[in-house]
Amino acid sequence: QVQLVESGGGLVQAGGSLRLSCAASGRTFGSFAMGWFRQAPGKEREFVASVDWSGSSTYYADSVKGRFTISRDNAKNTVYLQMTSLKPEDTAVYYCAANLATITPQRPWYENDYSGQGTQVTVSS
Repeated sequence: QVQLVESGGGLVQAGGSLRLSCAASGRTFGSFAMGWFRQAPGKEREFVASVDWSGSSTYYADSVKGRFTISRDNAKNTVYLQMTSLKPEDTAVYYCAANLATITPQRPWYENDYSGQGTQVTVSS
């Protein structure tokens, strides 16, 4: 089992920044690809970003490219999502996910091996 706990969400004005963290416990963190997904009210959960087990390969949704950066620290069992130039449309609950397979933008969130409980990000205009 892997437990994922997200933190760092909050309320921020448009144009601001936030850094989300996801702390993992349980099985070997370094074995898993990690990803971030988000779900806005009334919408499906969507892919945001992912990183492979080593941190050397990343994917991003087109809507966040150039604004968000995913990274991981395997020594701390933590994955991060640095979000800059935030927009009101980034408002959502952000979820961390872990998968022994690659997390690609096309892979649905429910195909991940583990998911966290989420952290709310609200961007005001």
